[in-house]
Amino acid sequence: MPAPAIAPAMPASFAADPTPVSASGPPSPIRAYLSKRGSGRLADNSFAAVMLLCACSIFAIVLFIFSILILRSHLSLVQFGWKFFTRQAWDPVAGDFGALPFIYGTVATSLLALLIAVPLALGVAVFITELCPRPLRAPISFLTELLAAIPSVVYGLWAVFVLVPLMREVIGPFLMKTLGWTGFFDGPNFGVGLLTASIILAIMILPIISSLTRDIMTAVPNTQREAVLALGATRWEMIRIGVLRNSRIGIVGAIMLGLGRALGETMAVTMVIGNHPEIHKSLFAPSHTLASVIAGEFSEATGDLYLSALIEIGLALFLVTIVVNAIARLMVWAVTRGAPARVA
Repeated sequence: MPAPAIAPAMPASFAADPTPVSASGPPSPIRAYLSKRGSGRLADNSFAAVMLLCACSIFAIVLFIFSILILRSHLSLVQFGWKFFTRQAWDPVAGDFGALPFIYGTVATSLLALLIAVPLALGVAVFITELCPRPLRAPISFLTELLAAIPSVVYGLWAVFVLVPLMREVIGPFLMKTLGWTGFFDGPNFGVGLLTASIILAIMILPIISSLTRDIMTAVPNTQREAVLALGATRWEMIRIGVLRNSRIGIVGAIMLGLGRALGETMAVTMVIGNHPEIHKSLFAPSHTLASVIAGEFSEATGDLYLSALIEIGLALFLVTIVVNAIARLMVWAVTRGAPARVA
């Protein structure tokens, strides 16, 4: 029987050195530097502390704004209580204040803006995502997002010089002639009012809703489209069943983000809404919003109660905007989470 093989003895230098040797050679200078854990751990901890401070500063800013609004509106809160939001009176001379006309103007202009902007935004998003030729996709997307970068005051100037005369001379008489029987398009038409403010708001929120809807539709897997087409559906049926139905929650979130922008818009609305604190059924009538009354009257407010009432309006607008945007972000995240990015 052959003798069993005996393994060769390990050299003494290898047995004495416990440091592992990499198959690719000695450790690099960078690895040797990182192996010094004392200075590396200090740098990591310092960096983490700075980043935590930056994140906490966001919460601190929000809490600071909220506390200042509460503090400055305390006089109005004590004087009127919750009835402040259900009263129509707004008389700075007599010290009698109520925010109901401004709430009505804000809700009316925002909802009308959504009625105008949502169909247009969905059409733009569907065309860019599903139907647009590839060479035209980037220019149209760029122009759509460019609308969101235009300052609010520029929209207001355009509305004053173009939209107001058009509303007074063309659109208003046409609506009064055809739909005057509804009661929403009667009375004096000066070109400024709820409808004019709603149109300019619709133009301003159109790029926001369109861009977010396009991202949400892009997040829908291509397998959904291919499966619907494989069953013999037309292209419209594929878009309606395979894309829009699967992204409906995110589209609602995009619409609510547009609503949040419409609720807080100030300058463009102030320039064309007429700034009159009354509630009228006609959309031609001038009105006020929560944001426009603050912009228009804050510099003229002299009494403490007057200032406190305006700040309480700002507090209500602050809370409503935060709630609406938070709900919208959650809806958009529910659709786009985990979706891979796709180049347009």
